Parts: sequence; structure tokens; C-alpha cells
Amino acid sequence: MTSQTRSPADAPEVLWRPDPAEVADTRMARFREWLRTNRAVDVDDYDQLWEWSVADIDEFWSACADYLGLRWHDRPERVRDGDRMPGVRWFPGGTLNYAEHALAPGVGGAAKADDELAVIFHREDGLAEQVTYGQLRSRVAAARAALREMGVGRGDRVVALAPNCPEILVAFLAAASLGAVWSSCSPDFGVRAIADRFVQIEPKVLVTTNGYAYNGRTFDVRDTVATLTSEIGTLTDVVAIDYVDVGPVAGAHDWSGLLARHEGAELDFEPVPFEHPLWVLYSSGTTGLPKGIVHGHGGITLEHLKSLALHLDLGPGERFFWFTTTGWMMWNFVISGLLVGAAVVLYDGSPGYPDLRALWRLAEQHRATYFGTSAPFVHTCMKQHLDPAGEYDLSALRAVGTTGAPLNSEGFRWIVDSLGRDAKGRPVQICSVSGGTDMCTAFLGASPDVPVWQGELSCRALGAAVAAYDEDGNEVVDDVGELVITKPMPSMPVFFWNDEDGSRLRAAYFEDFPGVWRHGDWVRITPRGSAVIYGRSDSTLNRGGVRMGTSEFYRVVEGDEQVLDSLVIDTTRAGEEEGKLLCFVVLAEGADLAEVQPRLRTELRSELSPRHVPDEFIPVDDVPRTLNGKKCEVPVKKILAGAAPEKAVSADALANPDALGSFIARAGHG
Repeated sequence: MTSQTRSPADAPEVLWRPDPAEVADTRMARFREWLRTNRAVDVDDYDQLWEWSVADIDEFWSACADYLGLRWHDRPERVRDGDRMPGVRWFPGGTLNYAEHALAPGVGGAAKADDELAVIFHREDGLAEQVTYGQLRSRVAAARAALREMGVGRGDRVVALAPNCPEILVAFLAAASLGAVWSSCSPDFGVRAIADRFVQIEPKVLVTTNGYAYNGRTFDVRDTVATLTSEIGTLTDVVAIDYVDVGPVAGAHDWSGLLARHEGAELDFEPVPFEHPLWVLYSSGTTGLPKGIVHGHGGITLEHLKSLALHLDLGPGERFFWFTTTGWMMWNFVISGLLVGAAVVLYDGSPGYPDLRALWRLAEQHRATYFGTSAPFVHTCMKQHLDPAGEYDLSALRAVGTTGAPLNSEGFRWIVDSLGRDAKGRPVQICSVSGGTDMCTAFLGASPDVPVWQGELSCRALGAAVAAYDEDGNEVVDDVGELVITKPMPSMPVFFWNDEDGSRLRAAYFEDFPGVWRHGDWVRITPRGSAVIYGRSDSTLNRGGVRMGTSEFYRVVEGDEQVLDSLVIDTTRAGEEEGKLLCFVVLAEGADLAEVQPRLRTELRSELSPRHVPDEFIPVDDVPRTLNGKKCEVPVKKILAGAAPEKAVSADALANPDALGSFIARAGHG
């Protein structure tokens, strides 16, 4: 890809700047001071700290473990074995437990006293509950005893088909406390998508609700549970939560009854090795079976403590919200707010019910201090001209996080203009982050001591040796290249499930640049250390030898008031002459493509280049997206190139499989 090198004078506008007086009271600043006193590491600012963190990774991760209060049962022999990825082993000989860090008083620098708030739950229909740390510990102890009675122990798999509710958090922590391996799916997944995930890991226990509420409707999942029970031959027990008014799940243990029967049980934590599996997350599964990505107790505990305490500056008294389902890695990330003693806000329902203001009302009602969402949600609020600060009291809010897709420059500006100021009269910090399910964290994001430049992710995360590579594997600065990570991190996958020789893991990340993690995104690292994501590198637009990420294209097209969504496909095949550039658009009601198209052509020509004006604009009813909301650029390109639809994409891996119809018809598949 090409870009113009920019001088510091060309830097975008600073939308938020850290207040030196406030920075001094952040955990990031206190960490720097701790390093001076305890490790003789003298760094003055974030840039120096990051440079040190990736230059001496052993010393950095050792310091994090000590400063953030990792609770060892057996102390590790050393920081790591091995240098070359994959295959690095972290903290060999050390044992610990994630659930202990979430629940035990005093861990993570937080008292977590019995009366401190741990969980705020809110369902779209108004059902709500608040749970203290004392109540959470009591419920986890009871659930733990129930799972033990079912024969669940270290290494056994416990899976959940459930919405984002406190009971599922309790079940996860109970499983983790035993050393069992957790995995979850949102109940709106299709039965085949759920089975494709759960069958391969051979679970012993299924925890489920009887249904869920979404967009003003109640959905019954009892038939789905019956199908899963018959398809997952390893299940010995099913536990059902009476969540909506549709009746009990046949043949299942009643959740409330189990907890009542084991009330007063003792809470304990099984010490497990650093790399012992904590949970299994999954790739999108748009083609073939979803890959089971396994993360370890230690890697996740250490990485999430670092991210939440240092980068997000979360701790006791904070209320941490991120809109997510249990099928997205952000659920795993947000519940880790417990590690640092924050109260986690769990919302179950549609972000658009009864209208797009639902989450902003939630932020006001529960005094959220850190509000996390997706970039598409921000873009939609912007296009509908919402003014949350004008309608709601958001003065408790100090930071807004976005992920899931690149947040465009206009989205940055909307946050500044529409979310008002915090209780101290300062604009909220915009924490646009990028990472992935692969590591269950962000390796590009924000820090309380780094400015926010419009349209840019503020910094590379501590311990994340992120760089941009050209095609020959050379690092480039202020040029767009492949996002790579050149040194290992503790939260990299321990392994892929059923990948005994590691070949699938190596193929996923390490084939292009041996020994270096290739993430699959286009990125530009600026001389300031900030970053811009340009979309997936496997869906690059290539016009006349000029390559461009799709995010720039979507920023222009979806910036038009009459365009609700879009999908751009370059039909060029490898080794062939240039194909067509097609832009599929979902138009607002009453919009006329003949009127919209000339505007789009003009804007694309002036904003990007004449090469990037599509050969055709094609109206469609919907854009196909994965269950986690990502646009299906590569599968659609395969379909348009002639691949059989069932080979190009698994319909069960899509949130809206009917959206494929327009593309299948265009490809002549019937």
C-alpha cells in the first residue's frame, strides 16, 4: 500500500490531552514510579515506557506480575522458555487461578470487600439486579460445589448457551475456580453454529437459559437445547436458568435449586499452571469449522490486569461497561473488570431497543464511568444526529471505548461534540482500540497519559511489539503495511483445539513472516507512535497497482446520509488482469440510487483517488455479517468469483444469512 509521509505539522487535531495533574494519579504513572524505585528503570513518559516494554520483555512482564499483584501458589522458575514464536512458554513452574484474581479480597490492588459493588445487570425490558462482591463469592462457591457434584474437575469443559446475565458470569467463575475449561455462545446463534463450536471441544456440562429477550421479543431456545443435547455426545448434565417466561428445560437441573442446595459452600481455587486452558474462543467460522482458540489462566490474567489497570486506568469505584454478547471476546474482556475491583455493567438486549438511545440511557442510569461500544454503533448514532449529552446526564463518563471496526474521523468528532464533558468539565477520552479474539485483548489503543488525535488509535499497548511490514518483511513508519507483532506476548493462544502438531496455529499467523505474528490488518504507525487501521489485508482493494484498505472506502461511502451500509469488493483474482470494483449499498428508505451515485463518485474521486471510483454501485437489502458483526468481504468475493456459496461461507456463521441472496443471485448461482 502507498501513503504520503506526513510531517509533524500535518498531524491531525488533538481532541483530548491528558491533564498532568490527573496523570500523576493514574496507575500508569504510579507504575513508572514503581519501576524507578523497585527495578531501577527510569522512563519519563509513555513512549519511553513502551520502548522499554518491548526491548526487555522478560523484565517488563515480570515487573507487571509483581506490580499488579499476581497471586502465585507455586512461584515460576523464570519468565519464559524459548524466543521464537510460536512455542514460547511463559512463567514455567508457576501456578495460579484466574477466578481467584477476580474474587479474592485484596487481589489486583482492590479490597473487594463484601459490600462493594461487583456487578450491575440490566436487561432491555427493565429487569435489573446489583450484586456485591460478597454475594458474588457466595454464588460462585455454591455453583462450584454443584459442578463438583456433577464430576467436573480440572480440564473438563463447561459450555454455556446464554445471554449476558449474572448467572453466566457465576457459572464461568465457578468453572474456572475448578480448573475446568469454559466456552460460551450467544443464544441467538443458529443451532449448527453452536454445535460446530461445542461438539469439537467435547464438553461435560451445558449451562443454558430457557430463552432470551431481544428487540422487544421473547425467544424460546428449548428446542435448540434439545438438539444440542442429542448432538453433543459427551454431555453428562444440563443446567438451565429460568430466564424468560417460556417454561422449564426438560431434563435439566434447575439453576436456582442447585445454588440453594449448595448455599454456604466453601469457596476455593484450584492452582493450575500458567498455560492451563481457561477458555476456548472461536474464529468466525465463515468457512469450515471455527477454530477453537485456547487461552491460558496466566496469560489472560496478566494481560487483562495490564490492560484494565494501566491502559484503561480502571479500579475500585469505576463502573465498566462494554456492549457485547457472550459470543464475542469483549464479554471475556469486560468481566475481567473484576480483576481490578471495578463494578462490571452487564447489558442484555438490543442496543437499538426501544430506540438507539437505549445504551445512553443505561450510561446515565448506572453512572457508567467507562463506556465501551462498537465503531458501527457510534457511526449509526452520528448518522441519526443523536445528541446523548443534550438528553442525558453523562457527567460520570470519563472515557468511551470503541472496537469491532475502525472508527472514522467523523466518529471521533461526533464523540467530542455529542457526549459532553465529565464532572470536571473535560471532554471524554476516546479510546479507539484494535486487537482480536486471537489474543483476547487490544494491542493498539489508548493510555491515560497519551493524547487522542482525531482518527487515530493513540498508542501501541505496553508489551506489544506492533509494527507495520512491507511485502518483503521490512518495517515501515508512516506508511501502510501488514500489522505484525514481532515479539511474543503471554496472551497469545496456548494452542488451537484439536491441532496436535500446531500446524493450524502456524498457518494462521506465522507463514508469511516466520517467527513473526501477522495479524491480517493493514496499519500505519505514525512517527508519534499512534496508529491508523485500514481494514483487513485479505480484503484489500488493488487498483492499478495501488492498494488501499476498505475502511477508507467505507468512511467516504457511509458518510453519505442516504447510505446505511455498504460492502466493497474488488473482483481481481491473483495473477489476473484487473477486475471490477463493485460497491454494494444499503440505501435509506426513499433514497434513489440515481441521485446518490453521482455524489458518491465525486466524493470517492476527491477523497481517495480516481482509481477507487467503483465500476458499479449496486443496491442490496442488507450486508452479510458474521455473528460478531464483521462484514463478510472475503466470502462474498469468493462467491462473486464463482465459488459455491456453501464452500465460500457457512450460513450458520452469519448473523443475517438471508443477506447472501443478492450476491448469490448476481454470481448466477440461482
